[in-house]
Amino acid sequence: MKKIILIGLMALLLNACGAGKGAVSNNPNPIITTIDLVNVVDDRVKVILDPDKFTLPDVVFKMPKTVPGTYSTDNYGQYITDLEALDYDGKTLDVEQLDDNSWRIANGTKLDKIQYWVNDTYDSENDVEDAVFSPAGTNIAVGKNYVLNLHGFVGYFDGFKEQPYHILIQKPTGLSATTSLPIALDNKSDMSLDTFIASRYFEVIDNPIMYAKPNTESFEINGIKVTLSLYSPNGVYKAADLRDRMVAMMGAQKKFLGDVDATKEYNILLYLSDINVPDAHGFGALEHHTSTVVVLPEAMPKDRLEQAMVDVVSHEFFHIVTPLSVHSKEIQFFDFNAPKMSQHLWMYEGTTEYFANLFQIQQGLINEDEFYDRMLAKIDNSKFYDDEMSFTVMSKNILNEPYEANYANVYEKGALINMCLDLLLREKSKGEKGVLWLMKELSKKYGVDKPFNDDDLFREIIAMTYPEVGVFFNTHVIGSTPIDYTEFLNKVGLDIMDEQQQTSYFFDGQVPYIDVDVQNDSVVFIREGIQLNSFFNDLKLQGGDILKTIDDQEVSVDALRPIIQDSFSWSAERPIRMVVDREGEIVPVEGMVGTPYKMVKKVVSQDNAGPEKIALKNAWLKGINE
Repeated sequence: MKKIILIGLMALLLNACGAGKGAVSNNPNPIITTIDLVNVVDDRVKVILDPDKFTLPDVVFKMPKTVPGTYSTDNYGQYITDLEALDYDGKTLDVEQLDDNSWRIANGTKLDKIQYWVNDTYDSENDVEDAVFSPAGTNIAVGKNYVLNLHGFVGYFDGFKEQPYHILIQKPTGLSATTSLPIALDNKSDMSLDTFIASRYFEVIDNPIMYAKPNTESFEINGIKVTLSLYSPNGVYKAADLRDRMVAMMGAQKKFLGDVDATKEYNILLYLSDINVPDAHGFGALEHHTSTVVVLPEAMPKDRLEQAMVDVVSHEFFHIVTPLSVHSKEIQFFDFNAPKMSQHLWMYEGTTEYFANLFQIQQGLINEDEFYDRMLAKIDNSKFYDDEMSFTVMSKNILNEPYEANYANVYEKGALINMCLDLLLREKSKGEKGVLWLMKELSKKYGVDKPFNDDDLFREIIAMTYPEVGVFFNTHVIGSTPIDYTEFLNKVGLDIMDEQQQTSYFFDGQVPYIDVDVQNDSVVFIREGIQLNSFFNDLKLQGGDILKTIDDQEVSVDALRPIIQDSFSWSAERPIRMVVDREGEIVPVEGMVGTPYKMVKKVVSQDNAGPEKIALKNAWLKGINE
């Protein structure tokens, strides 16, 4: 069997050179790329790129520095080794590496093909300081699983990103591919070979492939064929385990979107990571136009895995609205090595994240209180970032500091910007228009193949809507004035109020108020940077205090366990004595334990909300007139 595979591969490579070029398809001048997943050496995969003949004296080959959706510098060229350029006689040409991601090839007119080896990213995540986010990374698990985010395997020739690609993959027996890339040839004649076609380089990197033993579920949602492909290294989960929840969730999403119809196919590539071995540990997802790569821990209980999939996949699926249907030229003609970033992350990520929550309340998957709590959590989370930073300035400079450190705020304040815009549109249109209406109108005007000018979008939105929308953008999105969320919630008869919520003494649900020094488990301290409950506040304890004794008993991890267990039966009148180390000073503390509570924000209905505000709230939360 091994000999047959090798002979087949040699024939393939010979056919991909010289006179064989163009034999794969009538598509002019394709760059023929072969990826060998069978003959893996030292956990590396060999890749060969065979372009058409160059007329340039020098040719520059590049791997991406940054790819769309990541908003980070990842330098995929660092995972390339032993790059060689060969002429038509099989002799090597001189190659000069210009930087982490670029190689200059001399005598470009003689260049026949280049070849190199690729290391994966999953195995090295623990060893690299700035590891590639797992859903944007690559995996090579010989004979078991291959996560082919193709930007980690396939590069491009400078100036030739618009050339078509044919990707020929030699695959191991028993593994099958899930991808949105179209198949170029009938594979029945050679079951060990898959051949895919892409019209340009962007389409290559926009369509990841996952190879694994068949573990898929497919279903149709109002004209969209959805496929869930799942890899579970220890066989804990099957795709069928998640099918029902995915069908319900994505059916609700499509109902929410209505006539938005940007794709007929959507693929979910779910990789479950084994936390007990060196493996992917960046959990989340990376969007693509018609698919997503999701990485989550295999150890998650089913109910939590299902909810994580609802929250994560719903966000990624809504990217079929933006940036698939509504995007700027910076996205359409993305520069992978010197990217010019768009100023509209408030929309690409913020609108998407907002929709991922709004559809759940509109379609009855969560209730009003759960929706409000999610928005309040985003308000709290947004305060960890610079609330006076212009969102458009941050977006255009997101690859640089101090803006990069604020990137995660696109999922917090970005969603809140859209909530406030939604409420403003509802108010001005008497409930008839909201952000979903706006995105549908923009989708009609632009669409998959027609980008907008980055500097024109705000003016166009204002022209489509109301002058007050321009004031909002200029003040809170382009400008740096923090948003008063109560002002916008008041438009639909809601207020944000402080409310007491009971906790336990040492925990708030599953979240502890205390922690242990990882270097010395005899050091137990009160956590810093979190809101403490009344038990700690009334005793005037502070974050960072090291607990020395409780009721004259020395504190250690072992001694603390029975104290915490007993605390669940403490009465409010129980006295307590503690000694803490506060920055080197020994501080005695004593008092009553009281009833522990924390102050939380709650969204509540106004007692005097009139029928007009109630009607606006119903339009907002139920999607009326959308």
